[in-house]
Amino acid sequence: MSELWQLGALELAEKIRSGETTSRAVVEAHLARVDAVNGDLNAIVRRLDDEALAAADAADAAVGRGDELGPFHGVPITVKENIDCAGTPTTQGLPALAEAVAPIDAPTVARMRAAGAIPFARTNLPDLGLRVHTHSTLHGLTRNPHHPGRTAGGSSGGEASAIASGMSPLGLGNDIGGSLRNPAHCCGIASIKPTVGAVPMATVIPPQDQLLSSQQMLVEGPMARRVADVRAAFEAIAGPSPRDPRSVPATFTELADGERLTIAVLADPPGGDTHPEIAAAVRAAADILADAGHDVVEATPPDYEVAIEMWAALLLSDLSVTRPLLDEILGEDARKILDGFAEVAPETSVELSAHVQGTRFRLMREWSEFFAQHPILLSPTWGMPPFEHDADIGDNEQLIRDTLRPVLPANFLALPGAIVPCGTADGLPVGVQVMGDRFTDLRCLDVAAQIQAAAGAPAPIDPVTA
Repeated sequence: MSELWQLGALELAEKIRSGETTSRAVVEAHLARVDAVNGDLNAIVRRLDDEALAAADAADAAVGRGDELGPFHGVPITVKENIDCAGTPTTQGLPALAEAVAPIDAPTVARMRAAGAIPFARTNLPDLGLRVHTHSTLHGLTRNPHHPGRTAGGSSGGEASAIASGMSPLGLGNDIGGSLRNPAHCCGIASIKPTVGAVPMATVIPPQDQLLSSQQMLVEGPMARRVADVRAAFEAIAGPSPRDPRSVPATFTELADGERLTIAVLADPPGGDTHPEIAAAVRAAADILADAGHDVVEATPPDYEVAIEMWAALLLSDLSVTRPLLDEILGEDARKILDGFAEVAPETSVELSAHVQGTRFRLMREWSEFFAQHPILLSPTWGMPPFEHDADIGDNEQLIRDTLRPVLPANFLALPGAIVPCGTADGLPVGVQVMGDRFTDLRCLDVAAQIQAAAGAPAPIDPVTA
């Protein structure tokens, strides 16, 4: 019989609902798992034991009364430490914000609580989330449970490491340059970067208002080992909120029963190198979908490399404007990352901004036309396996070209991208990315679930320590 910390979030909720176990037992099991393995990983950086156990007792009382229960009733979850969780600091991984306590929850946290979930711990991220490797000035290095010398990814690396090792069944992170998807690839779990506007996000910690790159590309979303858990969490947190003017009351396209799609496969995206085992993993996922009856074809969306170039121009323009303030609060390694990007960034100008925005509209239109013919695009998440610690400090142009390029178009074009583990490269997990047009988030997750049904959902692992 599996231990409680080995189970998925929905499975735990069902066991609590049926009386087979209690929320207190589930929370205690995950706290014990944190005791057992977090010393090797440094994924969880703050525990909320007393609050979580009190919430678990209240959840168990609700079951006893026969109350109406949410989909995650009594299930413990983790929250990245740049998302407001009431009564705890939203540190962004920075010593300067170590005491920046949020009095209220972010919309996503509030909605997960409304669905019955219990936040019980906070997870690590790099300074301001500005690396694809999780090493913060405030909390230090997070390790990948599959390999102590390889990155857990970033910036939601603490979440992915905690979920992959069984410390948490489900968590919340965010993504402006792959930060939900990068760690899912590195640690072998599932996630989704939602369509921009699908899931609200807001903070009460200054600055509350977003620059243009964040307005157009930054999203919050769920992470878990099982695609079904990611899907249920997405449905719990999606929808408009007055706290986020970008959020909309969208209707999300699903995969209909028995529906067969034309799926575009892009195993080796243009613009850089792809590890052969990663390309093979994408093709294996494509074979699974072909066996399920889908029409699988080789196809590339328009101006793929231009979308990557424009992502960099949009983000780096904002970073250059805010660089004097960032230098006052970032650690040395994060400043080195920005120095590397500054060497390759185009000079900020009104003309550049107009070009980026005009190109973005054109590509959004042309990719929508592509998705009308190929509703799903299957690609790698990263072009390479997880790199060694701090290898992201150096040649940023090569990092984008060979490793990060597959995640960036979804950010620039506001598209959903679901990640499902499928195969290995260099003995480490590979995440396959399932992309679609805007507001087809559920269909992307349904296709990812078909892959996982054949490939298998990963069980939590004991950290590899040597």
